[in-house]
Amino acid sequence: MDTLSQKSTPPASKSRLKEVALVFFKLGCFAFGGPAAHIAMMEDEVVTKRKWMSRDYFLDLMGATNLIPGPNSTEMTMHCGHERAGSKGLFVAGIAFIVPAVIITALLAYLYVSYGQLPEVAPFLFGIKPAVLAIIASAILKLGKKAIKTTDLAIIGILVLIVTFLGVNEVIALLGAGAIGTLYFYLKSRVTTTKSIIPLPLLASSLLLKTPALQVFWTFLKVGAILYGSGYVLFAYLDAELVTKGWLTRTELIDAIAVGQFTPGPVLSTATFIGYQLSGFWGALAATTGIFLPSFLFVLILNPFVSKMRSSKILGYFLDTVNVAAVAVMLAVLIIMGLETLIDWRAIVIAGISAFFIFSKWKISVMWLIAGGALLGYLLQLI
Repeated sequence: MDTLSQKSTPPASKSRLKEVALVFFKLGCFAFGGPAAHIAMMEDEVVTKRKWMSRDYFLDLMGATNLIPGPNSTEMTMHCGHERAGSKGLFVAGIAFIVPAVIITALLAYLYVSYGQLPEVAPFLFGIKPAVLAIIASAILKLGKKAIKTTDLAIIGILVLIVTFLGVNEVIALLGAGAIGTLYFYLKSRVTTTKSIIPLPLLASSLLLKTPALQVFWTFLKVGAILYGSGYVLFAYLDAELVTKGWLTRTELIDAIAVGQFTPGPVLSTATFIGYQLSGFWGALAATTGIFLPSFLFVLILNPFVSKMRSSKILGYFLDTVNVAAVAVMLAVLIIMGLETLIDWRAIVIAGISAFFIFSKWKISVMWLIAGGALLGYLLQLI
């Protein structure tokens, strides 16, 4: 057994909890670029640098996380925190990762409500996006080497990449690949031993919420419990929950989604912005708690089963296939981001410099790459 792939969770000592808090707070401050970029930075921190777990086990966690609702990168922080410091580490990691985005978003919400506009951040984001491309490419290379164990898995990965470009929903692509891959490898190996899959319980509530802040909490709790997919899916859910009910105008919702896109950390910090618009400080707190609470519960339930899934041949086939599919989806995201971002010589220069430092022997921390990309983007915009 690989000693890095923990099957039992270590005790939540104060030193480990502090380490978990510092690592994910730092990630929360610099994690721009969406889930693929967040996971790439996380892999660099917890696998490459700190060796909290093996890359194989990180892949298993990533594959399992893609199958449950909620923000995948935030849920991955919880898994990593659990592996390092137990159940307390799960909550510490998740909260530490979320807090920077929530604070920044709440401040922007205050400025927006008070002055009716958002600060100009485009020059800095211009440089961050190309740097993020290099970070994602590095993670795909490392995770892909572990995920692609056979030619069959490589073919499945290519097929997932193709159907993703054809517009198939990411979750459907992952689940479909998992089901087809499991059946294929089962028939190929003629394995007859199976183990049951324990279904995840659905989050339910019978509370009657009447105050404005509690209504906000309930609305975002529902969204957090069923949300799959990207920020565009979040927009559709919030449009149905808020705009159609007359709580927000569509312009206000678009501004809120934009804030979630250009602040670090999870895009679901959009909830903080909207909550503040709807009901001030308590609304922001209620919306933030509501949208992230299901993720904590789902990960707490799922985490103990990941290693058990690997011990079953049938579920092992499923994980192997989903892992390859997840890397293929990351590659699709990288290609799409590249086509959208590398349309200017300045962006190409920043991406090239970032790739040099990521792949050369003079590799520097991804946090410095993000900061350097932002500064370089600002300076090149002045030319």
